[in-house]
Amino acid sequence: MTVRRHRKRQCPHRGHCRFRPWQHYPAAYRRQRYADLIQSTTDQGERPMNRYQLLDEAKAARLKAYAPYSRFLVGAAVLTHDGRVFHGCNIENAVYGLCLCAERSALAAAVAAGCRPGDFATIAVVADTDGPVAPCGACRQVMIELGTPSLEVVLTNLRGETDVTTAGALLPGAFHLDPNGSGEQDDVVI
Repeated sequence: MTVRRHRKRQCPHRGHCRFRPWQHYPAAYRRQRYADLIQSTTDQGERPMNRYQLLDEAKAARLKAYAPYSRFLVGAAVLTHDGRVFHGCNIENAVYGLCLCAERSALAAAVAAGCRPGDFATIAVVADTDGPVAPCGACRQVMIELGTPSLEVVLTNLRGETDVTTAGALLPGAFHLDPNGSGEQDDVVI
């Protein structure tokens, strides 16, 4: 069976189509139309996602942000060790304390899908800033808690200026509770 690929102009995410053209269609259509192509790619083993692809995922998530007050759109994408990607964007509220950052919303989506602390390999964050975007303190604490201090953090802006660091480097001396749940601070120094 010959698989007819869709035209490039139909795809809003230009760079991804040449690798996985079926990803932009509804799931039922993908299963029916591209079953052979999906299966052959899975059998051969896809290349693991690189930083640039993860940044593209974060840029796509950024466009879904709800930021009517600041108009400051932020997108994040979290890559797990098993290759799954979860997206997040900032969500503002008129009560500013209720706003949710993109990093925390991506990690929350992953946890809601069944991921546990330590399952995360990389998080990419993008925003329209002068230099690479800097996560807030709350996001840094959540990244340390769920991603461990060795979680790779890729920060960028729309001009492509990129900074690659770790969650531990972003928040030295982070607060940790002991794993037994007694509520006391752990003696681990990062």
